[in-house]
Amino acid sequence: MTTFTLPDLGEGLPEAEIVAWLVKEGDRVQVDQPMVSVETAKAVVEVPSPFAGVITKLHAQPGDTVQTGKPLVEFQVEDSEQSPAARSPQSNAAGASDQSRVTSHESLPAQGMVVGHMAVSDTEYVDRAIIGRSRRASRERVRAAPAVRMLAKKLNVDLAACRASGKHGLVCMDDVLALARMRPSPADERRADSVGEGFERLRGARKAMAHSMAQSRDEIAMCTIFDDADLESWRDRSDITIRLIRAIVAGVAAEPGLNALFDPGGPARKLARQVHLAIAIDTSDGLIVPVIRDAGAQSPQQLRAALDSLKERTRNRTVTPDEMRDHTFTLSNFGTLAGRYATPLVTPPTVAILGAGKLQRDVVAGAGAPEIHTRLPLSLTFDHRCITGGEACRFLAAVIADLQKPE
Repeated sequence: MTTFTLPDLGEGLPEAEIVAWLVKEGDRVQVDQPMVSVETAKAVVEVPSPFAGVITKLHAQPGDTVQTGKPLVEFQVEDSEQSPAARSPQSNAAGASDQSRVTSHESLPAQGMVVGHMAVSDTEYVDRAIIGRSRRASRERVRAAPAVRMLAKKLNVDLAACRASGKHGLVCMDDVLALARMRPSPADERRADSVGEGFERLRGARKAMAHSMAQSRDEIAMCTIFDDADLESWRDRSDITIRLIRAIVAGVAAEPGLNALFDPGGPARKLARQVHLAIAIDTSDGLIVPVIRDAGAQSPQQLRAALDSLKERTRNRTVTPDEMRDHTFTLSNFGTLAGRYATPLVTPPTVAILGAGKLQRDVVAGAGAPEIHTRLPLSLTFDHRCITGGEACRFLAAVIADLQKPE
């Protein structure tokens, strides 16, 4: 009998919720056959079978939340079974791009492939992310998110001594707590698993938002500055969101420090050469934030096509985990709904977010008399631990200057 545990579905995500089983106990499955659809804080993905054999037990039901590394399925494995990594490159239907991501697997029960289906028209494209085992060379710097480093520092825990259970050797919160012997008792877990009468437990994107906003509140020294961009000189109706993206790239060119990642453990920062822009999208399931890669290298037409595709797949919950990670700057275009100014929150390890409010018709001082101009309210929140007020103001001034160009 072989037990397959829930693999890390990306960036050290601690859990996933079972959406639907695609198989049942007693079914015979093949390698790579989709077994279960799960929802993480980032996306809905399908987990395929790492074995060929008969399913003898399902360890969770639809609606259950399963922790990463906990039992998911039990198999009676066939002797002829091969794992995806053991097959020849010619038998890998994912193609050369997938082959380059395959690593050797020494412990098959903890491995698997995560498949995100992206439906476009009548064609289904499949993105495959290989879940590899944790490994870290002894001389390599310990990989951990800023929040994890801060927790380790508070608990006086040596990160290098922690078991790295996250993807590609990433040390997670649970690894630090385990070493500090601070895991909750079964009684505490039972209490935490209960909610008050009339309360609905947060799941998926809403649960992720609750965690990330609490982390943002606890870690970041936030400061917000406000200003307006005068759009009266625009010669024709422009795509405001695309102009905003272009203006952010211009702001980064003027002040690269706002397109960066911050590690409070150093403290240290890492400037990003490309603008990987996260776009906050409002959905009925909560706020989801996919990423446009290298925004500065794309034409307005390419940006619009990429944005439309991301919006559609985000609202259909078919956007993949890879498309929602490793951003360097965030745009919140909340003005499409309502609101003039806001205090958008920075999510670590990034250091800045720009919010765009609702277009206004304002009275301004003209050359000889008052005039009415169209203006775009802007709110820039930045992490004051690593960005000065002057840097933030110069960034915002560059954004405004680009927005105020006629075209």
